Amino acid sequence: MIIREQHTIEQLSEETRFVDYCIGLFPQLATRNSVKKAIKHQSLYLNDELATTGAWVKNGDLIRFTEGNRRPPKEFCLDVDVEYEDAYFAIVNKPAGLVVSGNQYRTLENAMIDRLKISDQSDALEWARPVHRLDSATSGLVILAKTAKAHRLLAKLFEERKITKRYHAVLTGKIEGNHFIDKEIDDQLAQSSLKGLNVAPSLRNGHVSFVELSPKTGRTHQLRIHCLELGHPIVGDTIYGEEGNTLLHKGLFLAATRLEFIHPITENKMLVEIEPPRKFEALLIKEERRYKKYSAT
Repeated sequence: MIIREQHTIEQLSEETRFVDYCIGLFPQLATRNSVKKAIKHQSLYLNDELATTGAWVKNGDLIRFTEGNRRPPKEFCLDVDVEYEDAYFAIVNKPAGLVVSGNQYRTLENAMIDRLKISDQSDALEWARPVHRLDSATSGLVILAKTAKAHRLLAKLFEERKITKRYHAVLTGKIEGNHFIDKEIDDQLAQSSLKGLNVAPSLRNGHVSFVELSPKTGRTHQLRIHCLELGHPIVGDTIYGEEGNTLLHKGLFLAATRLEFIHPITENKMLVEIEPPRKFEALLIKEERRYKKYSAT
């Protein structure tokens, strides 16, 4: 049994339901639903016994959050670039169109089953687990933990916004200079910065713009929504984009290209960076060529 976290109850004024007490107790148990799932997967123990939804807790009780009794998933054969790997975690370049994890066969987690070395640490996970997510349509850097401690500490770094993320995208319309977007999403603080890098004329959209994006918070679809708020949705965005801005079989023009943080175990500075997908530059070149060829007519 691999113990991710453990907690001894010390300051409880009255008996409380186990499910209610565990909400928010560990980073992975942020909601009631996540606690119930952990109980179902046999990942939660109360005083060395498997916890149940009907249990009550009191002072002195010991709660353990473990790896549970999950079986290793079936490997999904897919070539994924590994940008960094050590005994604690790996950083890989997720292809666009692939979900990170979940109850599916075609996931990044399943694709990495035999691609990464099992850690030699005492709290090694049986296979690497994603610490965060990218939309399936978004390509780019994803961190997968190889030990329980690394998973816990990396999740905390994300929670405390101590991991700096950078993205590149192609937007519809002409956008230049630096912009800061401070627009709530679902009544929650959401902030992003944007830097224009290059602009090309476009018959379809007037212009298309190559930009750098940096989310300051981590709301669902934050960058996609904020680009829409600016009036420049991301090319290929079928949810927030404008009709006609998608390209057949080209997908979403958004990629996570840089991660910067302090290694949670060695405390070394980590900086992993990749080039944006080739299709980004190719789109600007193609749009400009088409514009020059057909605009006169």
